[in-house]
Amino acid sequence: MEKINKSLINSIQHYLANVQDILIITHFNPDGDAIGSSLALYHYLNNSGYQVNILVPNDYPEFLYWLPGNEAIIVDEKNHETALKHISQAELIFFLDFNVLDRTQQLEKVFKKTETPKILIDHHPRPEPFADVTISTTEVSSTSELLYELLIRLGGNNAIDRTIAACLYTGIMTDTGSFSYNSSLPETYYVVSKLIERGIDKDKIYWRVYDKYSADRMRLLGYCLYQKLSVFHEYGVAYISISSEELNRFNYQPGDSEGFVNYPLSIKGIMFSVIFIEREDHVKISFRSKGDFHANAFAAEHFNGGGHKNAAGGYSELSLEKTLEKFEKLLPDYKKQLLENHIHNVE
Repeated sequence: MEKINKSLINSIQHYLANVQDILIITHFNPDGDAIGSSLALYHYLNNSGYQVNILVPNDYPEFLYWLPGNEAIIVDEKNHETALKHISQAELIFFLDFNVLDRTQQLEKVFKKTETPKILIDHHPRPEPFADVTISTTEVSSTSELLYELLIRLGGNNAIDRTIAACLYTGIMTDTGSFSYNSSLPETYYVVSKLIERGIDKDKIYWRVYDKYSADRMRLLGYCLYQKLSVFHEYGVAYISISSEELNRFNYQPGDSEGFVNYPLSIKGIMFSVIFIEREDHVKISFRSKGDFHANAFAAEHFNGGGHKNAAGGYSELSLEKTLEKFEKLLPDYKKQLLENHIHNVE
């Protein structure tokens, strides 16, 4: 089933017909879907004869460095002047895998000022109206899945080669936790089957992403599960908290805590899992839930966040200790909803 109406396709074709220099930007703390979709679009546009640059606000996990085209990505925190040059030179800007400009962090003001045409491609709810063309639906697993349709609609069945397919598959796989959430629609598996037809090695992609962690990361995981896991059986809730001192102790690198939030959901009766990670000026929070408990609504209401029903993110400007206190005080108000969700899923 088509997720993108014909008028949007026509609008993008119109913009592409009148430009040569294109910029792709994704969000702060880029994940697999952000990098995978950005590189897939980069390769498609390169193959189509455009001059293309990719910009990210800050660095991303090393386990994504293997993706083809990775060397072309410009990290603003490392090369700010180069980033500003490409923003000023761009004739068209694609915004991928986010829908509010503050997700670009320090670049938000720059993008608000520029009059360059903007195209948004995203799968999160409630997009801000900052783009000239907005392709946004929550009825997909990931931005990479949505981009698959766009590329096929723009370039036909030959638009996606093996390189592009590998980038898209990485985005879908990582944004669904290897198909454990946000992946209940048949269309997701149709897209995956088409990517496999392009000749990708899905097992090798999994190995490159998930079997490339450091020994320090494994020790951090063990420490978190043994020392930092708090379980509230009376609510069906568990959380992990990590201080900045603990991150330093285990030589933390970007992406090392990827997937930690999922582990408490393996505990019998746990329907809602959270991880709190202390940063320099805020606490980064990730939420995961089972069934009908809306993690995104909880994140939006209490922790400046959002995302999907069962996978969301947010942050707190309180200290780590005060953030945990706030979270625990919220649980009694959600007890009925959480326990009803647990009973429903057991039945």
